[in-house]
Amino acid sequence: MRELVIISSSSSSSTFIPPPNPKPPHHHKPKPYHFKPPPPPPPLSSSATFSSSKSPPLHTNLARGNANQPNNFAVLASQLAQEGRFEDFLAIAETVVDSGVESDKFVNALDAKSVSVGIERELRERRIRRSVAFFTGVEKLGISALRLFSGSAMSVLAAECRRIAGGDDAEEVVWLMEILHGLQFPLRELVDPMDIIKICVEKREPEMAVRFACLLPQAEILFCAIICKFGKRNDLTSALVAFEESKKKLSGPNMFAYRSIIDACGLCGDCLKSRHIYEELLAEKITPNIYVFNSLMNVNSQDLSYTLDVYKHMQNVGVMADIASYNILLKACCLSGRVDLAQDVYREVKQLESTGALKLDVFTYSTVTKVFADAKLWKMALKIKEDMLSAGVVPNTVTWSSLISACANSGLVEQATKLFEEMVLAGCEPNSRCCNTLLHACVEACQYDRAFRLFQSWKGSGYQETYFGDLDGSRVSIMAAESTCLDSNSLVSSYASNLQFSKSPKRVNFMPTTTTYNILMKACGTNYNRAKALMEEMETAGLSPNHISWSILIDIYGASGNAEGAVQILRTMCEAGIQPDVVAYTTAIKVCVENKHPKMAFSLFAEMKGYQIKPNLVTYNTLLRARSKYGSVDEVLQCLGIYQDMRKAGYKSNDHYLKELIEEWCEGVIQDNNRRLGQFISRERSDLRRPQSLLLEKVATHLRKSTTESIVVDLQGLTKVEARIVVLAVLRMIKENYTSGLRIKDDMLIILGVERVGQDTIRHEVEVKDAIIKLLQNELGLEATLARPRAAHGNFTQLGTSLYPDASTEEILARKDIREEIEFSTRRPASVQRLKVTKKSLYEWLRRRVGTTKR
Repeated sequence: MRELVIISSSSSSSTFIPPPNPKPPHHHKPKPYHFKPPPPPPPLSSSATFSSSKSPPLHTNLARGNANQPNNFAVLASQLAQEGRFEDFLAIAETVVDSGVESDKFVNALDAKSVSVGIERELRERRIRRSVAFFTGVEKLGISALRLFSGSAMSVLAAECRRIAGGDDAEEVVWLMEILHGLQFPLRELVDPMDIIKICVEKREPEMAVRFACLLPQAEILFCAIICKFGKRNDLTSALVAFEESKKKLSGPNMFAYRSIIDACGLCGDCLKSRHIYEELLAEKITPNIYVFNSLMNVNSQDLSYTLDVYKHMQNVGVMADIASYNILLKACCLSGRVDLAQDVYREVKQLESTGALKLDVFTYSTVTKVFADAKLWKMALKIKEDMLSAGVVPNTVTWSSLISACANSGLVEQATKLFEEMVLAGCEPNSRCCNTLLHACVEACQYDRAFRLFQSWKGSGYQETYFGDLDGSRVSIMAAESTCLDSNSLVSSYASNLQFSKSPKRVNFMPTTTTYNILMKACGTNYNRAKALMEEMETAGLSPNHISWSILIDIYGASGNAEGAVQILRTMCEAGIQPDVVAYTTAIKVCVENKHPKMAFSLFAEMKGYQIKPNLVTYNTLLRARSKYGSVDEVLQCLGIYQDMRKAGYKSNDHYLKELIEEWCEGVIQDNNRRLGQFISRERSDLRRPQSLLLEKVATHLRKSTTESIVVDLQGLTKVEARIVVLAVLRMIKENYTSGLRIKDDMLIILGVERVGQDTIRHEVEVKDAIIKLLQNELGLEATLARPRAAHGNFTQLGTSLYPDASTEEILARKDIREEIEFSTRRPASVQRLKVTKKSLYEWLRRRVGTTKR
């Protein structure tokens, strides 16, 4: 009889080269699902699975006489497995099975405990790939790997799987789960599926997440969880990939997956994408269920029109609306401020409730209450509360918050306080929003001391100012020192019949927030020391002051007249690590303007622009009102720059206010300007009715030119008043530059306009020319002459003067032949009318005005 000869090293250590994506044996097919299973991984080659750097491979020589006696070989194989020599174990098992011995006999003869010990040791040493290759090799021989596991070995495998699932390698953990699934291991006992999905979501591996979900029987539910988790991470792209991959694995449409992807669109703020998904569903002739319709309406609730269209379509296709549908409709009405439509929806729901078709819940009542609260309809909000109590629905915190807000928004501090106490009486604990709403109502009503009393009471020993009397209402005190109003006794007594009041004082577990301290800081008025102490208290409580906190502190310093202190607070804000926003800068700018520090205000504006912070409308309007008058060209240019920047940003500017300041500044070149300006403007009031944008743009353009350049003033398109302002603005600039030592380089040319067709148009241009000549010659004493036209052909004025030298302009325009010439001139090149003020005349005027002899 031949004997088995085993040649091996005594060392049990070996090096494992992991194979690519092993495949489960074909005789262990996974149970079929109702969705398409993933393609199996490529097979493992047992010959390439194990190798040892310390010992040569095992060689066997099995005598035929011992082939049918597996016990001896099973004992030897068990010892090898216990030592971790899995390659030798597989060699013996393969030889025994090839010799014709049944695998069950061989497995039954194995020492299961010894094999399990070896597997446990490999797993504890975190050689999971080596262990998996061993399991796969065993399966190829027709031996179930599960039969080699004891309970303790399975626990160790579960621990190792959880360790890998807690890592960050999504591909490795999914590969492992696919192998173990093919080997019929119970995956749900080994890992929590959500842990693996979490890794795939964090690594943005939607395909990998779907691959893993397909291994489990609850795959349809996991698909939805994957989509939702990507949506919560604001990763709509991955959510859409997971959605499309899940559709490939399913034999039919999954309405839950459609609902999940629509919800993900809402979480990511892409309502248009949700509409596209809905339209694709309809294009496939698939009728959504109520959950898909509700999600679509909820995601698009900010668009009331679209929400109503979806609701109508839902009715047309025969899908019955539930209470959630009506709640979403009410939410859409709330967001759009449609109180009337919300009332219609509420009446419809109440009618359905009366027939037993629906049952209103607390969300319905709370949403309707909020609609009325936002509209400051506090009486209607209180009526909803009565409806709730009549229907046996207990108000929740949201309901009470809306009721308190309804009264607070209407300035009814007493009523808001009573509702707050009713809330405590009902056993509903107020949240921070309720407390902050009541404090805000006190501050808005200038009841600052009351706000601080409430705050100290809540913060210290609870809400101890509330007392609860007998159920007959004979001893009910609401804020004992406060007076009653608005029929509060009837409200309290009616509610007392529905609730069991406690006879002991109630406590409010009050947790102040940053908003709480911000509200109290507003109550400090001009006491910046008290406001600063509140901010320090906020930090002591573990809260961080936000931009609003710092802005309020800046405003308080400004209200006390301390502009320098307000700017210093802005600097301290930066030192605290909080970059000021547009509100903080605007508040500081407002403080500087109100305290007559325009230069500081414009400096802050430039600083804000340097930090790439976009000004808002309040910023621009505040700066444009920084000066009541201008003193120099630079100041005018500064404000005109603000004005132009404001228009480029898309804000509508107050042109008239700025124009009046420009007028006053321009008229400064004429003595007794107030009288002259008033007389001139009063006669031409109609000129001020049109938008002034063109005027201000013209002024800004001309003031940016240097007097060392040729002075050309373009008055085309301006009225008489506007043309006067532009000319005076340029002359004032010339005067100030001359005072600074700048010389005049050339004559000043004033472009009056191109000769146009139409008697009214010509008359208007003549009036502008006469007004400017009168200004220059009569009021300023300058020499102004008409410059020679560049294009004389077609010049009807020159033609009329040559034909009728003694006629006035009006008489010339009235003649028939001149009018015919005007009509014919549309086919001729136009000529430009210009006035010229000589350099000599300008110098003489400047010497008179400035009182110097500069040349």
